[in-house]
Amino acid sequence: MEVAAYWVAAVVAAMLVGMGKGGVPVVGMLGVPVMALVMNPVLAAGLLLPVYVVSDVFGLYAYRHAFDRRVLAILLPGAVFGIAIGWATASVVPEAAVTLLVGVIGLAFALNLLIRRAVVVDPKRPEVAPGLFWGALTGFTSFVSHAGAPPYQVYTLPLGLTKQVFAGTSTIAFAVINAVKLLPYYHLGQLNPGNLKVAAILAIPATIAVFAGVRLVQFIPERLFFRIVTWALLLISVKLVWDGISGLAIVAAGGGAG
Repeated sequence: MEVAAYWVAAVVAAMLVGMGKGGVPVVGMLGVPVMALVMNPVLAAGLLLPVYVVSDVFGLYAYRHAFDRRVLAILLPGAVFGIAIGWATASVVPEAAVTLLVGVIGLAFALNLLIRRAVVVDPKRPEVAPGLFWGALTGFTSFVSHAGAPPYQVYTLPLGLTKQVFAGTSTIAFAVINAVKLLPYYHLGQLNPGNLKVAAILAIPATIAVFAGVRLVQFIPERLFFRIVTWALLLISVKLVWDGISGLAIVAAGGGAG
């Protein structure tokens, strides 16, 4: 029964990752939480990273003509810097604190969008300084827990991108981020032959889900697409806040017990 539950969770997580790479908003972030139902979250993050990378290849092909070069040129240097910070502080910064921070940022931003009753108001030009900041936070949080979507969306949602360009820019940005994460994940021992064997199997449903996600994005009306992005960001952020508070409480209780 435990083996069956593990593989059910693994396949569902892989399909969520694939659909995320196909452009469906935020669902890729659900992969680690789903896997965490049957295994340690840190190990789940390491197991799913190769699945993200394989899915990225097909996502890159699907959106090779739909992306914003300026947004990528601004965000990605910051993201690489954020990954480096995550790698350097991996043994120091509590994952729960990062999770709480990401949840609070995403929650505040999503509520602001919903209160204003519009996903994009007065589209803004991608500015360098904010892009580097949110890019660094995206890389850092993605490194720690594959939770880079909220800070990424704080920067990109106000830019007024079309749904195809938004999906394509997101897919390309996180493809680069995930590729950069491979080296530090390997160095920290989160990639091993056992993980890679399982990831090779999970790459099959993930790849199928990429193209299912691409088709789904094509059929979703643009206004509804960004409304889904906003509500998904809100729900994910609420969960991250809960997970962060719960994790810090556990850390505090453990410290008190010691």
